[in-house]
Amino acid sequence: MSDAIFSVSGLNSGYGQSQVLHSLEFSVANREIVAVMGRNGMGKTTLFKTLMGILPGMGGSVRVGEQELVGMETPQRVRSGIAYVPQGRMIFSNMTVLENIQTGLPASAQGIVPEELYALFPVLFDMRGRKGGNLSGGQQQQLAIARALATNPKVLLLDEPTEGIQPSIIKELARTLREIVKLRDLAIVVSEQVLSFTLDAADRFFVIDKGRFVYENVRANVDAQVISGYLSI
Repeated sequence: MSDAIFSVSGLNSGYGQSQVLHSLEFSVANREIVAVMGRNGMGKTTLFKTLMGILPGMGGSVRVGEQELVGMETPQRVRSGIAYVPQGRMIFSNMTVLENIQTGLPASAQGIVPEELYALFPVLFDMRGRKGGNLSGGQQQQLAIARALATNPKVLLLDEPTEGIQPSIIKELARTLREIVKLRDLAIVVSEQVLSFTLDAADRFFVIDKGRFVYENVRANVDAQVISGYLSI
């Protein structure tokens, strides 16, 4: 894809001598949402941890624009434009909502949260003085995404964002992701098992099975039955 803001090619990764990812290739355009779908244990989280430099890769290329990230430590990758919301969200439960978001802000912001973040997530404004640990699962997910957006990323990685969230909030989250790519110059890559959510949110779909992409399609042509088959095997 010529207008890709994020591109991955020939990516291999794993743990010790055990290879999990096999020559993965994909690219994401600005303001595009790509879903990587698959069952547990198929390589989704390994992919995201490799993209973030948490796991060392076994070869391949990861680029934001023209910048190669392979060889960079995780903080350098964040400064280069990747933000990551891990599975389980990992917010700071003893810090307030405001303090959580402030941890993602650049020093130049002087601790002031941009109004557009609160516009995307009004509940966070209402609860900005509340401890993160006292929020519901859906509110914590919104907080984790807001904190990631505070870094002004070019690429936002979301690992299983619907985990532990009630269905009505899942639909709202899909709408919010669409709103984010309208408002911001960024790309979103989301790993997920809930097909109804990705059908609402994503522009393109990949299915990962045993560390390889086995299906790819755009939303207009996606075969939900084929994807469901991989998710339920």
